[in-house]
Amino acid sequence: MRQMRVVCAIAVAMTTGVMMGQKSATAPSGPVGPAAEVQRSYAAVKANILKSADKMPAEDYTFKPTPDVRTYARVVNHVTEAQLRTCGAVNRTAATDLAKVPAETADKAAIVDALKASFAECDKAFAATTDANLADMFDVFNAKRSRVGIMWGTVSHDNEQYATLALYLRLKGLVPPSSEK
Repeated sequence: MRQMRVVCAIAVAMTTGVMMGQKSATAPSGPVGPAAEVQRSYAAVKANILKSADKMPAEDYTFKPTPDVRTYARVVNHVTEAQLRTCGAVNRTAATDLAKVPAETADKAAIVDALKASFAECDKAFAATTDANLADMFDVFNAKRSRVGIMWGTVSHDNEQYATLALYLRLKGLVPPSSEK
């Protein structure tokens, strides 16, 4: 139980930026406004998640810190599932046309390919996000949600899952992408 509390405390610290080696805030370059802000945040977390997926050795995709938590592969697949569902809804992609999520027992290559497919779906959704269409409504998770809510929710969820991936990397003696120098 104590180990699980430590794991959770580290994950919370990482999602708040305390342990992510974040630089001080500077003025963004490029477009400004709400759509640009969410697009920049998405691009940053996308890079960290993809690098994390690549960095973990294939044989450690079955790793889990304690018996009652998910494997590394399961966390990656969870990101894939969530992104396909939310970004697919924004893109109005039929569920039958979305990439399929492999079993967590699949090999690393299959899991990473599905993750990349989910990012491709999200790339379309984020690229189509403008300040003018942030209030557009979509059916997601049996509820009506605004585009801005879905986009920021996706970034937030991805950051939470990245914190878990980064923690697993650290437990394996690897430096997470956001902490690399």
